[in-house]
This record gives sequence, C-alpha cells and structure tokens, in this order.
Amino acid sequence: MANHNSAKSGFYARHRWLVWGLGVIMAVILLASFASRDDSVPVTAASVSRKTIRSVISTNGKIEPVQNFEAHAPIGTTVKRVLVKEGDHVKRGQMLVELNAASARSQAAQAQAQVRTAEANASALERGGNQEEVLTLQAQLVKARGDSQIAQRNLDALQRLQQSGAASPGEVRAAQNQLDAAAAQVKLLESKQKERYSHPEIAQVQAQQSGAQSALNAAQDVLSQLLVRAPFDGEVYSLPVKAGTYVNPGDLILQEADLSKVLVRAYVDEPDVAKLARGERIELTWDAMPGKMWTGQVNAVPASVKLHGARNVGETTCIVGNQDFKLLPNINVGVTIVTAEHDNVLAIPREALRQEESGPFVFQIVNHELKRQSVQTSISNLTSVEVASGISENALVAIGSTNSKPLRDSLTVKVVH
Repeated sequence: MANHNSAKSGFYARHRWLVWGLGVIMAVILLASFASRDDSVPVTAASVSRKTIRSVISTNGKIEPVQNFEAHAPIGTTVKRVLVKEGDHVKRGQMLVELNAASARSQAAQAQAQVRTAEANASALERGGNQEEVLTLQAQLVKARGDSQIAQRNLDALQRLQQSGAASPGEVRAAQNQLDAAAAQVKLLESKQKERYSHPEIAQVQAQQSGAQSALNAAQDVLSQLLVRAPFDGEVYSLPVKAGTYVNPGDLILQEADLSKVLVRAYVDEPDVAKLARGERIELTWDAMPGKMWTGQVNAVPASVKLHGARNVGETTCIVGNQDFKLLPNINVGVTIVTAEHDNVLAIPREALRQEESGPFVFQIVNHELKRQSVQTSISNLTSVEVASGISENALVAIGSTNSKPLRDSLTVKVVH
C-alpha cells in the first residue's frame, strides 16, 4: 500500500506542469463557452413592402331573375301541348304551352249570351220597352191625342151653343170633363214613353249588363291564359309539366326569364352593413364553375336588418351581366364585396401591428434590437394592413417570438425563418 501511494505521488511530482496545463486549457474552454452564449430572442419578421390592399366583405348570395315571367293554370284542366323544353331560348310572342280550353270556351259562350241578353234589356230600357211595347204605346198615344182633339172641338162647340141658349151648362161641364180625361190620358202615355222604368229598375238592368260584361271579360282572360306565350325574349328555366298531365288552378306551368343579366341578392352580416355603399365592386363565384368570376356593383344598400337562418343580415342587391347564361336562377353563389382598394401602398402583415390606448405601433428591428415605432394605418384585410405613415419601405418589423417570450422595446432579437 505504501509503495502504491509513493508511486502516485511520484507521478504527480514528475508531471505537475502537465496537469496544470490541462487545467488551464479546460478553464479557457469553459470561459469561452460562457462568453459566447447568445441571449437574443428568436423572432419572425417581415419587410414593409408595397402592394395592393383590398378591404372586402365575404358572404353568400342567391341569383334571381331581373325580368321574370311565371305562368300558372287559371283553371283545372289538362296540358294539351308543350312546345318548348327547359333551357330553350324563346322569342316574344312565341307559343310555349297550350292547355285544354274546352270548358273555358263553353263558359265564354255562356258569358257572351248573357252579355247579349243584358244589352237587349239595356236597349229596351233606352227605347222605353221592347219593339212590340214601343209600337203599342205609340199607337195608344196617337189615339189619346186624337181623342183629346175631338174632346176639345166638342167643348168649343157646346160653349158657342151655350151662348145662344142651345146648350145647357151641364152639357158644357160634361164636355169639359171629357177633355180633361183625354188630356190626362195623353199625359200619362207621354210619361210612360219618357220614364217607363223606375230608378231601381234602371239600376238593376245596368248592374246585369255590367256583371255580364265582367263575366265575359273573365272568361276571355281565362282563354288567353290557356295559351301560354312568351311575353319577352328570354330563356325557359322551369317547366314542371308535360303533355297530358292534369293541373289544378294556380299550379305552376312555366317560368321564363331574361338571363342576359341577373340580380344577385347578397346577405351581409350585421357588423358589416355599415361598410356598404352604392357603387362598390361585387365579385361572384360559383362552386360549379371553379375559376370563373362575374363582377358588378352594389346598387342597393340595406334599409333594415332581418333574421336569415341563424344570422342577422342586411340584404344588398347587384345587377350582373350574364352574357354566357351560366348563372341560373336560385343558385347559391359566393359574394365578395370590395369596400376599399388602394394600389401601391406600404403594407405590413396584420400580426405585426400592435395596439395600445396611445395608438397603433410596430416593433422595428434595427441592428438586432427592437425599436417601438408609432404608425398611422389605413385600410386592412384579413392578412395585411396599410401603413400610411411612421415607417419606411423595406424596414424590418417583428411579427412575434418563436419561444413565446413577449416583445418589448430595446429587446435584443435574432430573425429566424
């Protein structure tokens, strides 16, 4: 044991400088390691650059015809002929569908007969009766006037005879009474000729005539509706009937629209309604045609907010050109409303902008150190914010740290990608 300790002591004695050298080397390495430690915070960053920023409202909408025509069955009947099919382009006045008109023609004929009867009654009313009655009354009036003239001559003769004593007063009075009776008969017949019918009788005849004419007009209107014609140039986009089927009164027969332009009804959520203004650009997309876009302008601002499903929305409308006839009535479309668009402006990522009561600011990176910089902003969208002033193009701004440490002014950082 003694020999082992002695040998060990001898080794250290012989190699003492070697041991000290190794110790010094290790110390230098440790010091260098501590000196090279990096306390900077890793951050992601972006450069201030120029771009076009659009502030938009994204929502959904529905296509409606601007000029629309719907034909409905006026009565219960059968479909006689269908002369078009869905998707056909039709011209104004073109026959589209014919419904069976047998019962309608019968009703129209009955109504026409009632009109003729009412017209005859009205004519009789104006002339004071029918032909036989008018002739009889005229004959009676001629006779009564003749009787009156004879009675007048008799009275005149008796009055002259009375003056010479050849006629008694009684005979004169009798002649006078006979004249009065004849004159009364004339007056009665003349009254019948002028005012034979009472006011209630006249009103009744006039009402019958008006009712008969209304019934005829209605029957003719039904007949006209049984022949469905195109009221304008357009496309048949709904045709739910076929020849031989029975339709009830009010059933839809056909829908036609001028689809060269369509109306878009967009549903804008309540918080975005105040951003809407006439003339703002609208962009439409339809899932059935990826990559296709239609454009237009807002032409109506919501006057109220209403419940649409589970959303409170304002409805805005837009007229969109549809020259390729791809947009169909009742389809659902995606709607983007551009409320503002600024070209070639300075912009930063939305995440780089910070807000305090004093106003918006960014952390600009200068020589690996954060510098708080106040800025003025303009419009924004989901990803970018326009910087109106406070920072220059190509400046580097911090977005956030990658190790969740909070950013602050004068913090030393290193940019990572």
